[in-house]
Amino acid sequence: MSDAIRRLPKAVEADPRAARIAARLAADPQPLRPGGSLRIATIPLDAALADALRSARTANRVRRGLESITAALDAEAHGLAQVDRESGVARGARLSRLLFVTNDGADRFYRHVETLLARHAARVQGLRLDASAAELGALLFGPDAIARVVLLEHKDAVAAALFAIAGPKDTET
Repeated sequence: MSDAIRRLPKAVEADPRAARIAARLAADPQPLRPGGSLRIATIPLDAALADALRSARTANRVRRGLESITAALDAEAHGLAQVDRESGVARGARLSRLLFVTNDGADRFYRHVETLLARHAARVQGLRLDASAAELGALLFGPDAIARVVLLEHKDAVAAALFAIAGPKDTET
């Protein structure tokens, strides 16, 4: 199984960097854990992405912790399924959430992440940061904080992070 790329958010699809973003999300996917079936891209936690993540945190668009993220995604999925049933129209798959994991988790942690990403594959894209939980925690929550996994929950935060991953508009691929 691979983590297939869904349609990008509308704001991203309309941007000239959309193809570059899609290529970056699909670039050199590696197993999330040894022996795992889910493969995701690893991206650097560079200055542009750090700025996008900090902005999302300031706007309260970052969820932290696997249990909290799982509960939120499951509740959203339940609500979306109910709306689809009531309307009689199933929505298409579109990326609307980004799940960032650090590179220093245990196998058991990554197994749980793998299950979560598989369950919400229609709208959640997983990415491994080339950063530790201490680095991500300090960036978003303070110098002594640990954050092994965070979820960007809003379309504006997701778009900003995707644009940061792509680089400047005028950069050629």
